Parts: sequence; structure tokens; C-alpha cells
Amino acid sequence: MTQTTVYYDGACPVCSREIAQYRRARGAESLNFIDVTGCDEAALGPDLTRQAALAAMHVRRPDGTLVQGARAFGDIWAALPAFRPLAWAMRLPGAGWLADIGYAGFLRARRLWR
Repeated sequence: MTQTTVYYDGACPVCSREIAQYRRARGAESLNFIDVTGCDEAALGPDLTRQAALAAMHVRRPDGTLVQGARAFGDIWAALPAFRPLAWAMRLPGAGWLADIGYAGFLRARRLWR
């Protein structure tokens, strides 16, 4: 079975805490977590640069599709039973748009922590 791969910024304290929570959740074995701050360049794949991976959350689906930003969280949440209601909520009309706005705000604030 091919896993969903989650690329995250291990140098970001908020990101690391959130990923730690996901790793402890039931269903986490279906996700492959890669800290892009210390991984080999090859672990990113041919279409993801370290710079892009550090700039925003990315997920590679089992079919190889690369997803970024708020949509990446939707894929993570869908894999973890405790978070599936959030994945479902992301599919409501307008929710993805709002999540994108919220995530863009987080990314701006995150610069202060790096």
C-alpha cells in the first residue's frame, strides 16, 4: 500500500507540535511524515523543492499528486479518524476558501517563529 506523505517544517515549533499530535492519533500509520528541514533532497520527489516545502504544508497523495496549503490538511485529517469531521467540514461550500485565507494568515505569522 502506498502511503500519503506529509512534508512539514520541523524547525517551526507550532508545526512540530501539530505534527506530533497527528503522529499520536489513531490512523497515523497510514501517513509517512517527512521533516523537510533535515531530509535528503530525494525524499522530496522531483516536483517539490525544499524551499517550497518549507514555505507551506505539502502532502503527496498515494497516486503521486502533490497538494499544498489548507487542502493538504484536509488530506491529513481524512486519514485520521479523530480528525475526519474536520476533513468533512472542509468539503462544505466555502469552507476550503475560508481555510485557505486562515492558512495564509498563519503563514504570515509563522515567519515570526522561524
